Amino acid sequence: MTTDDREDRRRLGAVVLAVLIAQVLVYPGVPDLVVALGAPAGIDAGTRFLVAEFAAFVAFAVGWGTASDALGRRVPLVVAGALGGAAAYAALAAVPRLGLGFRAALLVRVAGGALTIGAFSLSITMLMDLRGGNGRNMGAAGLAIGLGAAVGSVVGGLLADLGAFYPVYAGAVVLGGTGLLAATVDDRVAGTDHATVDPDPDSSSVPSPTDTDLGVRDVLGRARTTPALLVPFAFGFVDRLTAGFFALVGVYYFQDPATFGLSATGAGATLALFFVPFALLQAPFGAISDRIGRFYPVVAGSLAYGLVTIGVGAAPVYPLAAGLMVLVGVCGALMAPATMALVTDLVDPAARGAAMGVFNVFGSLGFLAGFLVGGGVTGAFGYRTAFLAVGGLELVIALALLPAVRAVTSPLEAAHRTGVDG
Repeated sequence: MTTDDREDRRRLGAVVLAVLIAQVLVYPGVPDLVVALGAPAGIDAGTRFLVAEFAAFVAFAVGWGTASDALGRRVPLVVAGALGGAAAYAALAAVPRLGLGFRAALLVRVAGGALTIGAFSLSITMLMDLRGGNGRNMGAAGLAIGLGAAVGSVVGGLLADLGAFYPVYAGAVVLGGTGLLAATVDDRVAGTDHATVDPDPDSSSVPSPTDTDLGVRDVLGRARTTPALLVPFAFGFVDRLTAGFFALVGVYYFQDPATFGLSATGAGATLALFFVPFALLQAPFGAISDRIGRFYPVVAGSLAYGLVTIGVGAAPVYPLAAGLMVLVGVCGALMAPATMALVTDLVDPAARGAAMGVFNVFGSLGFLAGFLVGGGVTGAFGYRTAFLAVGGLELVIALALLPAVRAVTSPLEAAHRTGVDG
């Protein structure tokens, strides 16, 4: 790995970090923000507010990836997505001053999500294009994601206690700076003349000379004909379902006077108890998955993740719930980089943009499901049942897909051992 690789990894990690900070800044203050935007108080309005953005993520993630593969460039699209997202945040803050209602705010959220997903998905794809090991590169992405969410949740909570729109203003500034930073990164799109070829043995996907036009249709075609890509897509879905659940239900749960009655600052700090270990352990766990394979991190991490999620909802006192939130972060850090690296392992470099786009579609669908299932179950049956349902779903998926994970990862691990021994 060259000095340029390390520098680009740092800059791309900073881009991912900043996008997540901007996104998560608004979460702790959602209960008050939706009211300030003209919605009635309650978890239903919060659900609609978060769903609007992630619905756009689902609709547009693949298009950004496919466009970057076709253009052979990603940086201009990352810059456009970040600056467009900043403009959407500014527009959201203007909605009440223009006398517009909550429906207009939701439309702005859709537009912002359609733009921001380009910066997020393609910056991760650019990390995939670097040398140095898929697990290590995805560990860097996971570190940025977790740290960005941690910083966003803490700072967002502090800002929300000062005013409902302070997190929105801050998000616009952060995304604007993100676009400027992204413009300083070199394009290294695999499959083009200026591509970087990864010689590491864990990069098991070898591009065919005829596969320079691979795109989302090819990726989806492979997913229909083989279970290989469906495995990381499925885990990406259920893992982000749980994250979406915490982003919505967790905020209301910890602030509800009937449970722990925390302020927005307290709720944000509690979310950070999950995000900090999730961030700090991503890189070492990703590197471990390069050495021992993806099977154990994905399966063991998911099983533990589901069990601890159930425990958070069952905790009778806040200190216990807070401690379990830390364990949720540790379990998430174990499985997340291995799952993303598995996508990289399984696709040709020329199709990485589309593959990560599809992965993010499944992940965004997971977030949507987390919002909808979490909000719906909480409204109908209460918090404890909602935590049980979401944590139980994680367990069911992990157990059901265990044979498939073994079938997918065994050939990759064998190829890795052969490359190391050779």
